[in-house]
Amino acid sequence: MSNKWTEKQIADLRAEVQKGMSQKRFLHTLAVEEMTDRLARLFGCERREEMCVAAILHDITKECSVDEHIALCQKYGIPDGEHLRLAPKTFHAQTAAALIADKYPEFADETVVNCVRWHTTGHAGMTLEEHLVYLADYIDMTRLFPDCVRLRNYFFDAEPQKMDEDERMLHLYKTLLMSYDMTIRALVDDGAIISADTVIARNEIAATLRKMQ
Repeated sequence: MSNKWTEKQIADLRAEVQKGMSQKRFLHTLAVEEMTDRLARLFGCERREEMCVAAILHDITKECSVDEHIALCQKYGIPDGEHLRLAPKTFHAQTAAALIADKYPEFADETVVNCVRWHTTGHAGMTLEEHLVYLADYIDMTRLFPDCVRLRNYFFDAEPQKMDEDERMLHLYKTLLMSYDMTIRALVDDGAIISADTVIARNEIAATLRKMQ
């Protein structure tokens, strides 16, 4: 694992992030960090430290209002088209990623920023690190929604720690496909806007699985 930052720097980051969010959101943040670390170790990720920092930062703008997100989009040149106004939950990944260089410049690492940027919608060509932070946010232990519990059980009940590398990657992609299908189905049921990035990410995972099986 890389060691770009000291334990004190990361502890100070947690403390600073805590000041800007509710207790419930902070507990979720800590749980995502813990799950990210667990998944990164399981898959032997060399950038585990960067992934865990991304987990700490992934929701730093989650509790901003729509107007606050729009102001951040204008400040950082992020397109805030009508589909984003209709789907405000997708704002926070973009605004959080953009805010890192300004508010936490020492942590503005490419892996950190990209994992934060894509942890909600996914996108084409995701790295393993991005996949795992995305998944950690979906299945952390504070998530009690039925789909989250189902996905968490699906992933861990198969005992991926006992699989070889190829089996584990296949299992990851199956889990990811299930997560995207759950997300898209729920959005369809709600009559909500679906990010094009999510559809592309889902189809790419499905195509990859066809090649792997």
